Amino acid sequence: MEEATGVLFIFIAIFIISILCSGIRIVNQYERGIVLRLGRYSKTKEPGLRLIIPYIDKLIKVDVRTTPMDIPKQEVITRDNVTVNVDAIVYFKVLNAEKAVLETTNYTYATSTFAQTALRDVTGNFDLDEILSKRDEISEKIREIVDVQTDKWGIDIENVKLQNIELPADMKRAMAKQAEAERERRAAIISAEGEKAAAGAVVEAANLLSRTPGGLNIRTLQTLEKISSDPSQKTVIMIPSELFKKLS
Repeated sequence: MEEATGVLFIFIAIFIISILCSGIRIVNQYERGIVLRLGRYSKTKEPGLRLIIPYIDKLIKVDVRTTPMDIPKQEVITRDNVTVNVDAIVYFKVLNAEKAVLETTNYTYATSTFAQTALRDVTGNFDLDEILSKRDEISEKIREIVDVQTDKWGIDIENVKLQNIELPADMKRAMAKQAEAERERRAAIISAEGEKAAAGAVVEAANLLSRTPGGLNIRTLQTLEKISSDPSQKTVIMIPSELFKKLS
């Protein structure tokens, strides 16, 4: 009889220890634990070794680190009626773990869905050129809109960044042609400016030679020297300029 009582006591002790062990939880440093007791919110557990009442308490862990979330590609019609595909990335952080669990069924999915809607609404109010040149401004507008909505879920939207802006194929070709035409225009302007500068230098040199006694004769001799260095055969007839003056 005593032996049976001892076995029963050991069995009960093992059962109690197993029950207590099943109530042990570890909350990591980057997490907060939301305790629901019989379905009602009880408390928020801080990081460390924590105990809950088995079968009565339920512990939900919430990651409170900054989390990047991709916003899938969205088809947007811009204000100037151009269809583009835009995607983005959202950086958010849980500030209130209790609200994140109790105010929405899935705070990550809810944040993503609302961010997609805000992305379409905001970019649709800009022209294509503005979307390409004002990414930071558009990103900030999206962040502000999403942050207001997610605040009641205990979520802070830290940053939003537009990533890829995909244009239609015909629009890409048109922009490529426009860029090529712009490059050609700039090249023509640079060439014309160079020719203008060269012509001005020639005029200035000619005026200087005409004002210098014997300058034209020296220039003539330099030209003859260059001609004589060419291996091809040439016949050069020199006529003094004074002869033309006497004939005239």
